[in-house]
Amino acid sequence: MRFLDDYLAATQSGRRAPTIADVSSPDRATLEAHLARRRYGRFTLTDAVRPSWQLDVVPQAGYRFDTYVDPSGGAKLPALVGAVSSEDLFEAFLGLLEPLGDTVDVVLESSHGDGGSPVEVTREGVERTVLESVLWDFENLLLDDGCTGIAVLHPERPIEVQLDEHKLLIVYAHARSPFERVFADLGLGRDDRMRFISQGEHLHTSHERFAARFEELAQRLGAG
Repeated sequence: MRFLDDYLAATQSGRRAPTIADVSSPDRATLEAHLARRRYGRFTLTDAVRPSWQLDVVPQAGYRFDTYVDPSGGAKLPALVGAVSSEDLFEAFLGLLEPLGDTVDVVLESSHGDGGSPVEVTREGVERTVLESVLWDFENLLLDDGCTGIAVLHPERPIEVQLDEHKLLIVYAHARSPFERVFADLGLGRDDRMRFISQGEHLHTSHERFAARFEELAQRLGAG
């Protein structure tokens, strides 16, 4: 039971622990069954994250409209947040990059360290097709590591696409229609009351090999 073993090893070793912040804990058998579960109806999780065993939020596919509000100036930027089943997630992410154009900026985020703030490395002016080719080699890292996130930005306009540590797809753009079509093509419905795994108690998991792969990805992209 790899996910359970990883969870117990992280907890017992004191390594940056993907712990479930619950007021009570289930017995081992209950926890094992919960962490082994990947499918919720037609939705399949990656190995990066699990909901708490009480299921504050039940994972499901779909998307909603949202709004980012700049905390300093109050400016608003429309957003979409989506959850996509693991078998479609990576290609959905790549599909969301197409409206960004031929050249993009990239930000990689890592929280592999022991506590502290996440580390970000940046590469500007990457050809989108080159970026996509590199990312295919790191699909496992981007989908299954709960400590890796990536953001791809338009170099001049306020448009950004994220695949975050929770494996949610987040888009910031004034014109949401091109991105909404990607979700629609997957048969995902819009529900503005939808709650995502990040909004309830949840568990992230990672491994030393993913930390090493993150460094490899940063080097391949020339990010720093």
